[in-house]
Amino acid sequence: MELKKVLIISPYFPPSNTADMHRVRTSLPYFREFGWEAEVVRVADQFSAAAKDELLLQSIPTEIKIHVIPAFDGRISAKLGLGSLALRALWFYFKAVNALLRRGKYDLVYFSTTEFPLCILGAYWKKRFQVPYVIDMQDPWHSEYYRDKPKSQQPPKYWFSYRLHKFLEPIAMKNVSGLISVSAKYLDDLFERYPGLTGTPAETLTFGAYQPDIRIAAENQQRFSRLLGNGFVNIVYIGRGGVDMHKAVRPVFAALKKGLQEQHELFSNLRFYFIGTSYAPVGKGIPTILPLATQYGVESSIIEITDRISYYHTLATLSQSDALFIPGSDDPKYTASKIYPYMMMEKPLLAIFHKRSSAVEILNDCTMNAAVFTFDEHDEDISNIVHSLLADWAKKLLVPMALTAGFENFSARQLTFLQTRLFQKAIAHFENENTNA
Repeated sequence: MELKKVLIISPYFPPSNTADMHRVRTSLPYFREFGWEAEVVRVADQFSAAAKDELLLQSIPTEIKIHVIPAFDGRISAKLGLGSLALRALWFYFKAVNALLRRGKYDLVYFSTTEFPLCILGAYWKKRFQVPYVIDMQDPWHSEYYRDKPKSQQPPKYWFSYRLHKFLEPIAMKNVSGLISVSAKYLDDLFERYPGLTGTPAETLTFGAYQPDIRIAAENQQRFSRLLGNGFVNIVYIGRGGVDMHKAVRPVFAALKKGLQEQHELFSNLRFYFIGTSYAPVGKGIPTILPLATQYGVESSIIEITDRISYYHTLATLSQSDALFIPGSDDPKYTASKIYPYMMMEKPLLAIFHKRSSAVEILNDCTMNAAVFTFDEHDEDISNIVHSLLADWAKKLLVPMALTAGFENFSARQLTFLQTRLFQKAIAHFENENTNA
C-alpha cells in the first residue's frame, strides 16, 4: 500500500517543552501503521524561549523527516510588538513550505499548534498547490472569554491579540478541509460562527496517553531535583494556575481549613504542591493559588512553585507523590490534556472540573476509585466529601486509582488512528469541493 504524505506544521517541537507539540510527538510513532508518512516543519530552537527537555527527543522515531526553519529574532521583533513565534516565523514558513510543495507530492498539510496565525497559510497553499489542510484546535483561537474580565486577568497584549485573531481566524476557516479539536465546544463555536463550515469533517480528539513516557521518566529520575518534602503526605498538581481555577480549588481549601481547625495534628500531615503555575520567565511568575490559600488560612500547608518544570521532570515528580489533584477551569470549554499522565500514574486522585468539561466523562469512564467532582454540585457538599477523603489520606489510607479497559480508547495509538481517519475525510471533502466547483 502506498503511503499518503502529511506535512505537519508544528513550530514548537522537541526538545522544546510546550503543551501544543505533544499531540504530534505522541502520534509520530503510529502514523505509518495507519498508512501515512509524516514530515514536520519546525522552528529552530534558538528562535524560541520555550524551555527545553532533551529527553523528549527519545520519543521521536529516528526515521521521521524534520525540516528546520529560522524565525525573526524575538529580542528585536518584540520591540515592534511582534513577539509571538507565529508572527516571527510566518515568512519563513511561507518560503520553506512553498519550496517543499513545489518539489514533492503531499496529500495534506496539518496545523497542530496553538501558534494559530500560521494557519492562514493553509488557505494560500490550498489554492496554489491544491493541497487540503486540517487545523488542530488545541485551544480557542479567537475567543470572547476574556473580554469582560478585569485587565489584571487578561493575557499580555490582549488588546492587540484579540483583534488580530478576530481578523485572521475567518481567513483560515473559510477554506479549511477538516478540523480536530480537544473540546467539542470549540468546534460548536466555530460552526456557529462560520456557517460555511457546515459539512466540513470535524472530530473531537483529546491528546493521547503515551505509555513510553513513563519509562523514559523512570529511567532518568536521577537527572531531576526533588521538589517534594519528606515526612508528609504530598498531594501534587503540576500545570498552569490562574483565577479561573479557584472555583475548583476552593472546596479543597475549605475542607483543609476545617480539618486543620478540628484535627490539626492529623491534617498537618498534608502538603499540597502546585507546580509550574505560571508561563512567566523563571523567577518572575506571580502566584495565583497561594493567595487563595491565604484567604482560607491554610497557606502553611500549600506550596506554590510558579516556575515551569520539564515534561519528564513533571512525570518523575508525579510518580514521587502520594496522591494527585487536578483542578479544572471555570471555562466549560477547557479540557485538561494533562489528565492522561495523571491517570497512568495510578495514584489516589482527586479531580474537580466544570460539569461540561470532557475530562469528567473520560475520568468516569476510564478509572475506578478516583474522586471526581463537578461545579454543578454545591461547594459545601463537595467540601464535606473532600474533607473525609483528606482525612483518609492524612492517615495514609491511600486507595490508588485503577484504569479500566476504556482507557485504551484514549491511547496515543488509537487517537492517531482517529486523526488519520479524519485526514481521509478531509481529502474526500476537498475532492468533492473541486468536483462541485
